[in-house]
Amino acid sequence: MTNRAIISTPHAPAAIGPYSQAVKVGNTVWLSGQIALVPETMEVVEGGVEAQAHQVFRNLAAVAEAAGGSLNHAVKLNISLTDMNDFAAVNAVMAEYLQEPYPARACVEVAGLPKGVAIEVEAILAV
Repeated sequence: MTNRAIISTPHAPAAIGPYSQAVKVGNTVWLSGQIALVPETMEVVEGGVEAQAHQVFRNLAAVAEAAGGSLNHAVKLNISLTDMNDFAAVNAVMAEYLQEPYPARACVEVAGLPKGVAIEVEAILAV
């Protein structure tokens, strides 16, 4: 099996299932999907989709930093929304956390997400 490092940080929510916050193999890091949980309380952040998106990107940034990178090392993002009408608001928040050139991205609408949140984002980094 390829040598892999498990990435974990207390600055992002602990895994709420049988998975790791991220896994690093070589210079590639796969970040698990993050939802709008506040790491210190493991409760969903208060507010609408913008507040949730900010928390999601803060969580992703914390895991990226623990892996030796930043969100600007992202090469691919996968965004899941429970309402595609939130697409523009999420784009605006995302632009606050990433710089050009932006990573590749997919965005899909889903029927539901853990803990009833409106957004989940996963990322792949090249560090």
